Amino acid sequence: MKQFLGTGVALVTPFKADLSIDTDALTRIVNYNIQEGTDYLVVLGTTGEAATLNTTEKRLVMNTVIAANNGRLPLVVGVGGNNTMAVVAELKTLDLTGFDAILSVSPYYNKPTQEGIYQHFKAIAHAAPLPIIVYNVPGRTGSNLLPETIIRLANDFDSIVAVKEASGDMVQIMQLIENKPPDFMVISGDDFTALPTVLAGGSGVISVLGQGLPAEFSKMIELGLEGKGAEAYALHYRLQEGMHLIFEEGNPAGIKSVFETKNLASGLVRLPLMEASNSLKKKITTFLHSFAEVPA
Repeated sequence: MKQFLGTGVALVTPFKADLSIDTDALTRIVNYNIQEGTDYLVVLGTTGEAATLNTTEKRLVMNTVIAANNGRLPLVVGVGGNNTMAVVAELKTLDLTGFDAILSVSPYYNKPTQEGIYQHFKAIAHAAPLPIIVYNVPGRTGSNLLPETIIRLANDFDSIVAVKEASGDMVQIMQLIENKPPDFMVISGDDFTALPTVLAGGSGVISVLGQGLPAEFSKMIELGLEGKGAEAYALHYRLQEGMHLIFEEGNPAGIKSVFETKNLASGLVRLPLMEASNSLKKKITTFLHSFAEVPA
């Protein structure tokens, strides 16, 4: 699964003024990321506001990205939930032509035991027609997918090829990297821990900020994978303020403000999320202007 080595980005879903999907803006964002060095694209994740899209809209997003990408980069699509039977049914009927892997979040709200999480992904592994990237994000799901459960899944199912690890706990991440099967990939799901994860032996990142500053973020991860820690951290510290700002009022309001500043898409989000405040937009604009003025 070397195609998922490096920098993936969790794409936003841009909206028009009437909050319908802006396919032109989504196409611009895909092309921008491809031109600027992103390694692969992730569709319909949390950043893509998948929770507020209906089935028809999700299909429109998928088709738009497939067409814009035109086979240039590997594609990952989010298919997950807290109803195991419903996820399995979706995987058996969804047309996944054009995609290379599935990103599936650990069940949220229900707060299952580790055995319950294992059985959930076991059912998905039997149903999924593509490789699976398990997504651990305890800050959103309410439960932490522990390293021993991830390693058990990795050993038991060849189709479970990676984890997007967004616990923010570097001790947990390093335990996972130390004990995982050789070919299993640990991908950072958090911009702040992306470089430390790579330098500890991880495979890269699925980033939010990376889609707004793809050339710089991808270069940082590339340097990290090459073991060039000092050069990579120089970029990390340049990017760090942006990492803070885009999450200051929640995701994806911040990264959408980045795209608004770059004239790639609007800053609009769907309720219950709120668009970035004018105050945050000013800070993001200032960061982007100062960032551009600092030599790479």
